[in-house]
Amino acid sequence: MAECAVNGDSDVLIRAEKFKEEANQLFKDKKYEEAVELYTRAIEANPKSSVYHANRSFAHLRLENYGFALEDASTAIACDKKYIKAYYRRASAYMSLGKFKPALRDLEAVVKVRPTDKDARMKYNACSKIVKQKAFEKAIACDDNKKPVSETINLENISESLGLYCSFYHPFSCMKLSRGLQNNIKKYLFIVKMIKTFIIKNNKIKGKNCRLSISLSVRYNPLCYQSPVKLSQKLDNKLTVCGDVHGQYYDLCHVFDINGLPSLDNPYLFNGDFVDRGSWSVEVILVLLGYKVLYPHNFHLVRGNHETDYMNQMYGFEGEVKAKYDGMMMQLFSEVFNWLPLSYCVNRKVLIMHGGLMEQDNVTLEDLRSIDRNRQPPESGLMCDLLWSDPQMQSGRGPSKRGVSCQFGPDITSKFLKHNELDYIIRSHECKNGGYEEQHNGKCITIFSAPNYCDQMGNKGAFITLRSPDLKPKFTQFDASIPIITISKKFHPEVQPMAYANSFMRM
Repeated sequence: MAECAVNGDSDVLIRAEKFKEEANQLFKDKKYEEAVELYTRAIEANPKSSVYHANRSFAHLRLENYGFALEDASTAIACDKKYIKAYYRRASAYMSLGKFKPALRDLEAVVKVRPTDKDARMKYNACSKIVKQKAFEKAIACDDNKKPVSETINLENISESLGLYCSFYHPFSCMKLSRGLQNNIKKYLFIVKMIKTFIIKNNKIKGKNCRLSISLSVRYNPLCYQSPVKLSQKLDNKLTVCGDVHGQYYDLCHVFDINGLPSLDNPYLFNGDFVDRGSWSVEVILVLLGYKVLYPHNFHLVRGNHETDYMNQMYGFEGEVKAKYDGMMMQLFSEVFNWLPLSYCVNRKVLIMHGGLMEQDNVTLEDLRSIDRNRQPPESGLMCDLLWSDPQMQSGRGPSKRGVSCQFGPDITSKFLKHNELDYIIRSHECKNGGYEEQHNGKCITIFSAPNYCDQMGNKGAFITLRSPDLKPKFTQFDASIPIITISKKFHPEVQPMAYANSFMRM
């Protein structure tokens, strides 16, 4: 842990304070990266200030750099063990990383100092509830014979009385697309109807059997059993690659407005983080799964780090599913997420994954195929890296700013591509001001498709178009704007991001 140096130069201290004030204003303006830079300059001038470290920790939390946030908060506490805000910051970082017990210890320290602080008590109670829930889940998790919920659903009870819904979303229908053009037209019309219903009326799909069938069809889709999925793009055919959507349903529809609805001639690949944070995650995932059923060979989904139980519990998807449907539906979504591929390889030239490259050298595509992925991700290893790692400017590998996996430099990317005879990688996982970023001499591309992320970042969204034979990426940027299909004066209904998130994360 960093030592808190003492600097007695009054001019230096005044300059440090000025940096802090400027950083505070940038933070208020939601310019978090710029705020981090100025907080860093303030810390360089006065390393002993717990306030500067705690403030930078808060900015890192907004940037989802939970590892850095944890480090800064710990340094702030080392500088001043009585600085309560630093305990709040560290507890938030621990919670974001799924480390509930140390978070509870920090909040307990706050409550002891401020026993009448209602906010502190509320956060302590929220964290304590999670710790107890996790202990209970661990105690009952020893039942190895417990069947997946998808295997407990009686398929005979899914009645044809639902008409168009059931004719489209009957389980295993993705394996039976040869029933004729008329059936496919019905499926297509149903999808369009569902999109418009979600947008205009902000409704959920009626009928329990319908939504069960959507998920069951994808759960048993044989294409979900391969990873990396070998994807071949035919000459003159394009593939659209989208990054994080994060429950921003109206922006998803805007992508379809700009680029056309998915079809046999207009294939898509969505690169993880479909859900959480945004408050229309259910609508997003049902439309994406529906298109997967309709076009199993032309519509592709990659698992992201937010397609996991812990992230769903904290960042809103679980709460939204239970509010709009029920707990069994959440279990079914969890099973579907477990089976999603972790990566795609296009024409043996481009590898697409949500996070990035691995902590170890000489990893092959065959190594990635051998991953046992029908589970919740471990805290380390190839599966964890594919979901969580990030690129960095420096060569080599560095500690993760998120506190999970690692960061990898341009030399790591170059070695991996050469070892596997690939041209470049596409990944997502990070909000970019322009919606995308080319790094590592163009060999590592980040794509992010949630504009004005969480209604506060002001970033553009983007998607990539790849065409055979060279697969040279073409970028299309877009703003958070009114989708044509809505016929609405507002961008989206007045529901805030994180509306269904764990109460602690909303505080």
